[in-house]
Amino acid sequence: MMVGMGTGVEREIIHRGVRFDLERLRVTTSAGDEVVREVVRHPGAVVIVALDGAGGVVLIRNQRPAVGRAVWELPAGTLEPGEAPEITAGRELEEETGYRPERVEKLGEFYTTPGLTDELMRAFVARGLTLAGQRLEAGEEIEAEVVPLERAWAMIDSGELMDAKSIVALLLAHRKGLL
Repeated sequence: MMVGMGTGVEREIIHRGVRFDLERLRVTTSAGDEVVREVVRHPGAVVIVALDGAGGVVLIRNQRPAVGRAVWELPAGTLEPGEAPEITAGRELEEETGYRPERVEKLGEFYTTPGLTDELMRAFVARGLTLAGQRLEAGEEIEAEVVPLERAWAMIDSGELMDAKSIVALLLAHRKGLL
């Protein structure tokens, strides 16, 4: 059954942020009821499955203040205005891990948390990696490590790697026969 947004949507920006905005929606449903939702408006992002060519994938250990600890994840980043997602993928991979890819190919895309945000995540696979040196942004604390794929799967199973975008991107790469 297809569920629509109803007959009307009233929008109000309640916060303008550096990377995203917070918007309050007043939605009139098809039954005539009014519901209020707060939604994070996000420019979109990328996540990268970087393969070393020897059975390893590049993971990062990233300090995440939102959860109060370091988190294992794949390299990722927010789209810059007017920047093509595949360019963002190559740029973010090099900035966060120090690896420059020879090739970047799209794996797929997905919404990260559609009940909360409109963030569209685009997943890429990167190959032909050359070490060029990390270029972290101010405030970033990121360590990169090439991990054998068997260990990455074990990290998911044990809960050591619990970042959803990373798990989804690895599954997309696996389903496409790349892992």
